Parts: sequence; C-alpha cells; structure tokens
Amino acid sequence: MFWYFYRFDRFRIDKTEIPVPPFFSRKQHMQYQEAWSYLDQLQFFKIKLGLDSMAAFLEGVQHPQRDLKFIHVAGTNGKGSVSVTLLSLLGEAGYKVGLYTSPHLTSVRERFRINDRFIGKDEFAETATIIRDSLDGRQITYFEFTTALALLWFASQKVDIAILEVGLGGRLDATNVITPLVSIITNVSMDHEAHLGTTLARIAAEKAGIVKNRIPVVAGVAADESLDVVSRTCLEKEAPFYLLGRDFKVSRHDDGSWDYLGPGGRERNNLPLLMKGGHQFDNAAIALAALDLLQHDGFVVSEDGIRSAMAKVRWPGRLEYFCLDGSSHRIIDCPAAHLLPGNKNLRRYLLDGAHNPAGILSLTRSLETDFVYRRLICVWASMADKDIAGTLNAIAPYCHRLIFTRPESERSATAENMRDLLPAALKERSMAGATVADALSCAAGEAGPEDLICVAGSLYLVGAARKILLGEIVDNDD
Repeated sequence: MFWYFYRFDRFRIDKTEIPVPPFFSRKQHMQYQEAWSYLDQLQFFKIKLGLDSMAAFLEGVQHPQRDLKFIHVAGTNGKGSVSVTLLSLLGEAGYKVGLYTSPHLTSVRERFRINDRFIGKDEFAETATIIRDSLDGRQITYFEFTTALALLWFASQKVDIAILEVGLGGRLDATNVITPLVSIITNVSMDHEAHLGTTLARIAAEKAGIVKNRIPVVAGVAADESLDVVSRTCLEKEAPFYLLGRDFKVSRHDDGSWDYLGPGGRERNNLPLLMKGGHQFDNAAIALAALDLLQHDGFVVSEDGIRSAMAKVRWPGRLEYFCLDGSSHRIIDCPAAHLLPGNKNLRRYLLDGAHNPAGILSLTRSLETDFVYRRLICVWASMADKDIAGTLNAIAPYCHRLIFTRPESERSATAENMRDLLPAALKERSMAGATVADALSCAAGEAGPEDLICVAGSLYLVGAARKILLGEIVDNDD
C-alpha cells in the first residue's frame, strides 16, 4: 500500500458567472473560481493509490469511459511529449482528440484539451459541479477529481479518441480504469521511489500495470530489469509488444531531420522535429508506432499529414527555448546553436521541467549537442522529496552561475539546503534569489546576449518562471 501527499500551489484566476446546469442541482452551481478552490482544497489530504474510489464514482455517473476510445500513456519521462505528438498527428487528420495530462504549469485548465482548445471556464465549473454533487460528501483525491473531470468532459464532447497520461505509476493510478486501443510505456527509470518502490524492477511493475489483456503495447524501455518486467507482463496478458530499437527504429540526421522504420517495415524518411533534445526522437518514434497500430482501428493519417503535424508539435516547459529583448520584453528569433553578439538587451532562455536523474541526463546531453553559448546561468529549484543531490550535482558542473530559488510550494527545498549539497568547489558559483522573480532578475543581470539562462529542476519553478517571462498558456478570458 502506497501513500503520498499532493500539494500544488497555483495562481488564482478571476471569477466568471455561468448558468446552472440542468442536472445535479441539489447544491448551488459553482462558478469557475469556486470550482477551482474546491479542487484546490483536495490537495491538503493524505491519500492512497488505488482504484476503488474512482470505480465507485464512475459507477455513480454511468461510466462515461465506456463510450470512449483511448490511448493510455505511462512512463517515467516523455509521457507528455508522446501524448502531445499523438494529439498533433491525429488532430491533423481531422479527428476530435481529447488530451489529459499532468501536472500543469500555471492553470489547472492546461490539463484538459480537445485538439488546440483548452477546457473553458464554464465547462470546467459545470463539470466540477457534477462531480461534487455526485460525490455527495464522499472524499475523492485531487488527481481522481481531475481524471473524472477529463472523462466526463471528453464524453460530453463526444471526442473520437482520448489520450490519457498516467499521473503516478500506472497499476493503481486513477487513469487505469480504462481499456485503451493501445498502451504506451515510454521508459522506466528511478523516480517517486517512496511511492512506487526502490528498485527498477518494482517501478517497472507499477508502470506495466496499465497493460491489458490482448491490448497492444508500445514501449521505449531500456534493455535492463524494466524490459524483463514489461516483456513478461505482456506475455502473461497476451498483449502484442512493440519495442523501440527492435520492432521499430529511429535514426537522426545532422540537419535535425530523422528517419522512422515502423513495425512491418513501414518507412518514413527525413521527418521534421521541432522539439529539442535527442530523447525527443525516441518519443516521436513511439508516437508514430502507436499511430501505426491505431490504423487497424480506423485512425488513418496521411503521410503529408504526419509531416505537417510533426513540424507543429510543441510542449511548453520541456526544453523550451526562446529569446527575449530585455528592453521591450518581445520574443526575438535567434538560433539555439549560434551566438548572436551585438544586441546587448537580448537574453536567451531554456526552460525544462527535468526533475529526476534521467531527465537531468537528457537536459545535459541537450546542452552539449543542441545549444551554443558562452556561459550557462542556471536558475534552479527542487521539491524536497526528490533526489536533490543526484540531480543538482549532475547539472552544477555545467553552470557558471547557479541561482537557487523556491517557488510557492511548501514542498520546495530551501536555497540553503540545496547549496549545502554542492561540493565545496562549486558552492562559490551559487547564490540565492528569494523569489522566482528575484532569481530571474539576477540571471538576466548576470547574463549577456551570448549566454544561456537555463531554468530547471522543478515544474513548479518552470511554471512560475514561464508565467513571468511569457505569460499564461491558457487564455484567462475564456
């Protein structure tokens, strides 16, 4: 039995008046701010992983998941990238595609999308009211609530297919109440050990818990204990198993394009890829392999559509690179792999939510291969329950200046605690920013146009920094 504590500090959003829905009206219909606050209060409760309460809730609302088709995505890293790639691929072909991801960066509404449209405030409040009234006082967790909201909204909108990203693990995750057309396990590495287990095999077993009888599985797991566990689970479940590097392959070119060889020998050459990081080629290949399998269920995307979709995929806060003019705060086009001296007001930023050893390894590899810079100025934060020493000491040698800060979360490690984990030789490179805004100001003052400011270590930090630098992802006026 696993116990964990969710606490997500987020930014408040203005109230919006909405009509009373035609059903579940025993209580007053919530406005958006009230619905957001109701959900936010659920973060303060200690909860346990399990499917009983989720199953009971779905029973009370006539099982909306039974009318939907799904793709289920689990894994330690890359879940969001694979999910948003599939959203782009299927959406390009004209399908109505639901996407449910977590966590969000600044607004809870980021978790719920249909194609390019995030859930509206009215829709959020109406669906949240249905959930509250259906519960009739029974306890439900934050993630169970958002999962239920996604299922109800997707069903009401009659999406053609919904992509659900696992929140934590898989076997006992609230999303594991569905039977998908295809299951995906991106990879398995050490993370959330307190909740999923302290060995790679144990963590793999939790993630392999999404495997269903005779439902195909696409995976990018490495040739270690995790592969043994996932392979054995698929064999026991009679689930066809498609493995990256064995059943489908990817090769990248120096110009940034890449080739894909799919199950059955299907070739696609010189494909584009907008997202940065070598690991994104694997994620894109996993998405294409899943798409190849979905064609058996009638979901067909043309070759031109695939190329067009691949050129549009973006995933905010994950190796997200941009340049700002410090005087006007406008975004400026500037390449990542070249230095552009001359504009003294230009500042180059890289935002990445990497927070576990595997994610930091992908970040450092990308810093070595995808970016050219004179100095790296790093703004860093971490949750106190993470492997702070492991991640921090992996990134610190790359940093000419390391600025610690603490986003608005009780789970955040303090700057002092993080600095104490550095070797003596690296401590002199570090400093602290009392707030995220202070840390970004220090970084901008420290950096020049030829330097790179990297904001990483925590999605909470990335969300707060991105809001300051670029604004909200979701339109607050909707």
